[in-house]
Amino acid sequence: MGKKKMIHEFYEMRKSGEKITFLTAYDYPTAQFAEAAGMDMLLVGDSLGMCVYGYSGTIPVVMDQMIFHSEAVRRGAPNTFVIGDMPFMAYQSSIEKAVENAGRFLKEAGCDAIKLEGGVRIVDQIRAIVDAGIVVMGHIGLTPQSSGQLGGHKAQGRTAETAKLVYEDALAVRDAGAQMLLVEAVPPEVCGFITKKLDIPVLSIGAGPDADGQLLIVSDMIGQFQAFTPKFVKKYCNVADTITQAMKTYCEEIRAGKFPSDDHCYGMIKGEADKFFKLMKE
Repeated sequence: MGKKKMIHEFYEMRKSGEKITFLTAYDYPTAQFAEAAGMDMLLVGDSLGMCVYGYSGTIPVVMDQMIFHSEAVRRGAPNTFVIGDMPFMAYQSSIEKAVENAGRFLKEAGCDAIKLEGGVRIVDQIRAIVDAGIVVMGHIGLTPQSSGQLGGHKAQGRTAETAKLVYEDALAVRDAGAQMLLVEAVPPEVCGFITKKLDIPVLSIGAGPDADGQLLIVSDMIGQFQAFTPKFVKKYCNVADTITQAMKTYCEEIRAGKFPSDDHCYGMIKGEADKFFKLMKE
């Protein structure tokens, strides 16, 4: 089992050109698999609202859910850098609330850092959380919690003017003290420019190959989430088909009397069955 990477090592990876591997996880077994695979970082994302709870988006997710799942991920991946995702209204309403909720990820779940969405508009929260001694990952571009203001889950920065706004958000997040940045659903040219200009690790989710590392939603990556598949997702397997077929076969075998067979039953100690039936006759 490899030693857990810490924030300074991600800076070293950026400097050397070694790409950072990053994936979401929401539960203990998935975290175990990711750690065994050698994942550098795990994000307990508020995307669990859709991937685990079946919500239509991330808005309904609350802090207690995030803590609950972050605890499970930490237990499953004790030697992996784990980031807790600040859900909607966990940080927007006040600086004090932002710091308190960020602290919960470290105190209650053992996370190594937190992530929050937004650029220029949340620099005060970022600065306060950093001042409290917490590692912060910013998140700009497509920010799902505010997708209503963006006209839905649409790529951002596709014109020169909007790309400049994304870059300004990146600078604001960096200047506020964030030590990492996630850029979502922007053209590769924009993310590549941001990566070159910033001096912190930049991660991409749907923002092209030129960042310091890549993130995918695990439920998309393994073909588990079926509602829709974003353009930027590559499915590395399709567990939905595998699981569904296994369940169909299970139903068929029960109905046909094929399961369970003797191989799946506990036998009595030799001679004890006759004694049992004799006893039941008395």
